[in-house]
This record gives sequence, C-alpha cells and structure tokens, in this order.
Amino acid sequence: MKTLGITGEALITIAVIIGLFVLWYAFFNPWVVGLRQEQVAAQQSRQLAQQIKSQAAHAPAPAPSAGNLATTGQKANAVPVMAEPPNIADTIGVVYIPRLGTDWRRILRESVNTELVLNSVTAGVGHYTGTAMPGGLGNFAIAAHDIGYGNSFLNLSKLRLGDKVYIQTSLGWYTYTFRNFQFVQPDAINVLDAVPTVSRNAGSDRLITLTTCYPAIFPPLERVAAYGTFVGFSTTPPAELAPTLAKDG
Repeated sequence: MKTLGITGEALITIAVIIGLFVLWYAFFNPWVVGLRQEQVAAQQSRQLAQQIKSQAAHAPAPAPSAGNLATTGQKANAVPVMAEPPNIADTIGVVYIPRLGTDWRRILRESVNTELVLNSVTAGVGHYTGTAMPGGLGNFAIAAHDIGYGNSFLNLSKLRLGDKVYIQTSLGWYTYTFRNFQFVQPDAINVLDAVPTVSRNAGSDRLITLTTCYPAIFPPLERVAAYGTFVGFSTTPPAELAPTLAKDG
C-alpha cells in the first residue's frame, strides 16, 4: 500500500508539472511574447514615421506638367515599391490588423525563417521570399504562427469582409482590404503564386495573402490563407489607426 501511495503521489506530481507546462506554453508564454512583440513594433513604427516625415520634407516638389503627371514620367498616383531585402530577417516594416486587436501590431521581417522571424520575440510575422513586396504587382504573401511565440495570427480566421490590413514601411502606408478565406493542405504552396492558386505570372492586380496553421492545435490539420486586395498608398497614417498611434506617442 505504501508503494502504491508513493506511486500515486508521483503520478499526481507529474500530472501537475505537465499541466503547468501546458498552461505556460499555450497561454502565459505566448501572452508575454505577444506583449513584447507589440512593444517592439510600436517602437519601430515611431521610427518609420520619422523616416516618412523626413523623406516628405526633403522630397522635391513635382514640377507642373500636362495632365498633372510627375516629371519622372510616372503617374502622380504611382505606387512606390520597396526592393526586397537582401538578407534573412531584415526588417520590412510594421503590420497593423485592427480586427486582431486594438493594440495588435507586429514587425514584418524578410523570410519565414522559424528562429529568426516567426519565433522571434521582436518580430512574429515573415514575408515569403520571392513573393511581391508591399504595393507590388502580384501576391504579397506573409505568415505567422497561430499558437505559440506571440499567437500572432491566432485570430486570423476572424477577419471579416472589408477588414483592413495596413503595412507601414519607410516609404509610407500600404492598405489592403480582406476579401476571402481558403482552407488548404499544409503543402499547398500554390497559395503563394502571383495569382494565388491560379497563375505564377503576375497580372495587373496587387494582392496580399496571409497564412497560418488551422485549427489552433498541434500538429495542425490544415492551413488557412486569407486573401486581400490593395486599395491604396499614402504617406499619411490611416485614420482607423489614429487612436493606437496616438497612444504609442
């Protein structure tokens, strides 16, 4: 009986340890990491805002020309597109998705490298190398974890038609609007095509694809791809983000 009692206590202790680990892994640690990712993203956002203002202040005024075209030969409303960063984990900008929370924002880095980007306490969202850059023709594709390491895209499936995705870079703000979901197998890489699941050749559309595992279990059974379309570029912050940006200072 004494042996059974000791064994029972040992099993209870092991169960408690496992339970605490699950709570730490699934709830406490992602929450702490998420807070850190939001804080670092807010700092990065302020730096980008200063760069945008500085560039605007030093930009030469466009000379008047026929049809209100800029002297560069491009239309005045042409969308500037960043060059793809040369190195893994280089910072591209900051992602804001209001539907995911009023304080939700993440630094966007080049590549979906697990350790340097997706699992990083200073990033969380990665750009699929080789896909379009913000504002570029084709498919601008990004990814993040659903659970663990900040739970960055945990609520991605809660997006609603018309929800906005904002990408802040040193050039300005790119705005996309959510269109629809697609649930696919984990190996369905054609969601990254220039026209997702249709063509590898970019047409005249500027698209965005956000991917994460689904549902929030391990191992995941599927992946969800959230598709959107580009609706505009501006050096002025979006009005929807005014309360968040004001709070960040």
